Amino acid sequence: MPSGAILANSGHFNVEIDIPALEALSSGRRTIRPFVEEFQLRDGRKLYLLAEGRLINLAAAEGHPSAVMDMSFANQALSVEYLVKNRGKLTPGVYNVPRETDEEVGRLKLESMGIHIDTLTPEQRRYQESWEEGT
Repeated sequence: MPSGAILANSGHFNVEIDIPALEALSSGRRTIRPFVEEFQLRDGRKLYLLAEGRLINLAAAEGHPSAVMDMSFANQALSVEYLVKNRGKLTPGVYNVPRETDEEVGRLKLESMGIHIDTLTPEQRRYQESWEEGT
């Protein structure tokens, strides 16, 4: 690898980057910033290891942390359920996640975090949906 190469594990297991071998080839190691380590190889090259060689999207959590991925997976699973329940009624194509599914996943996520959203009163909903009042 050329000096400056960045190593990141985007696979499925924590053994996809051989950290012990990297350590054996190195004369030094230092943390550059959270989730980034520099390995100084004996031949002078420097390699940069992200998230300690663990799954980058879970370990570093700066892109898609598990707190976001759980909602994505819930949406995917419920969307597949929707497609299965509506098999034969849908033509081949790409479909958006049904709004009700997306809203339910969001509501459940917020509820799991102890966050509750107020709902509009009928009067507030009428006002919001009307152009007759306000500016």
